[in-house]
Amino acid sequence: MVNQSRIVALTRKLIRTNSENPGSTEKAVAEIVKKELLDCGFEVKTYEFAKDRTNVVGILRGKSSKKSLLLTPHLDTVPAGTGWKHNPFAAEIADGKIYGRGAADCKCNIAVCLEVARLLKENNIKLGYDLIIAATADEEMGSKLGLISLLEKGILRPTNTLVMDVEGFKIAIMQKGVLQMKAIVYGKKAHGAYPWKGENAVEAAAKAIVELKNYKFDVKPHPLVHPPTINIGIIKGGDAVNIVPDECEFTMDSRYLPGMDADALILEIRKTIERATKNYKLETLNVQLPYEMDRRSPLITTLESAMKNNGIEPRIEGSEGATVMTFFQNYKIPAISFGVGPDMAHQTDEYVEVYALEKGVDVLLDFLKEFQG
Repeated sequence: MVNQSRIVALTRKLIRTNSENPGSTEKAVAEIVKKELLDCGFEVKTYEFAKDRTNVVGILRGKSSKKSLLLTPHLDTVPAGTGWKHNPFAAEIADGKIYGRGAADCKCNIAVCLEVARLLKENNIKLGYDLIIAATADEEMGSKLGLISLLEKGILRPTNTLVMDVEGFKIAIMQKGVLQMKAIVYGKKAHGAYPWKGENAVEAAAKAIVELKNYKFDVKPHPLVHPPTINIGIIKGGDAVNIVPDECEFTMDSRYLPGMDADALILEIRKTIERATKNYKLETLNVQLPYEMDRRSPLITTLESAMKNNGIEPRIEGSEGATVMTFFQNYKIPAISFGVGPDMAHQTDEYVEVYALEKGVDVLLDFLKEFQG
C-alpha cells in the first residue's frame, strides 16, 4: 500500500529542488533520484552530455533479462516565471494540492515511479522482466541532452516503454508530427517615398502567410486529434520605416497526422508560398515524425486493465504536441505515455493533488505486476 506521507514528502523535496530549463541544471534533482533508486536495490548509473545536465538510469533485475520495461519521466521543468500566489519552489500544501513548478510536469511522475520502486522492494516483488527507470534531462528544450542521446548511444534499449509524462491519467497512444520551417522572401530596396521603384519583401511575405493560413489539408480526419495545422511563429523584416524592404523572414510550425509524409507536406508549402512570390528561400529547421501505437498492444490493454482495477475509466487520447514517444520508433521500441498530474503544465500555480499521487502509485504498481513484458 502506498505510503502517503512518504510520497508527499518526496514530491515536495523534488519540487523544492530547482531544475528550470533554461536557467538551472538537473544535477541536484538527479542526485535525489539516484539515492532513492539505490535504496530500492536498483543498479544505477548517471550520464551527462553537458556539464551538470544529469540523466539517471536505474535497472531492477527481474526473473528474466530477455525483456525489459522502461519508465521514463523527465527531471527538468520550464522556468517558473512570475505571477504566482504560491511560491513556485516552496511546495506548499493547500486543500489537498501540492503547489510548485514541476508539480504536474512532471515531478509528480518521478515521485510515483520512486514510490512504486520502494513498494517493489518492501513487498519483495520480483517482476518477470527488467524494470528500467530513466529520469532524463532537457525534455523541455528538445531532449538532445537527455533521452535522444541515451537512445543514440545505445544506453537505453528497452523492449517496451511507458513515458511518464502526460496529464490526467490519460493513455496517449499517438501524436502529431512536427515540421518547422523558415522562409526568407526577397525584394528590392527603394526609397519609401518611391515604393514603385522597389519590390516590397514584407508585403510579399504577408501574402504568402495569408496563402498558408488559407491552405486546406486534404486528409482523412483522425479520431484522437484535431486536423493538421500551420502556425506562423515569427516574422521580421525591413531596415527603416522609409525604406522599401528587400528581405523578410518568417517561421512556420506545422503539426501533421500519422500517414502524412513530411516531404510531400514541404512540397505543398512550397507551392502555396509560390502563389504569392517566386523570390524566396525555404529552410527546414526541424522534422519530428508522427507516431501511433497499435490499439491492441499489451502496453495499452494492460494499463487499461490496471486503471479499471483502481476505479479509473481509461481515456485513450492522442497528443497535438510533440512528446518523446516518437523517438522510440526509430529503434522499433513500442511506447505509450501515461501520467498522473492535472492539466497544469507550464502554468502559474501549477499543482498536483495528493489523491492523484496515491492513485497513480496503485495503478502503476498493478500495471507492472500484470504486464508480461
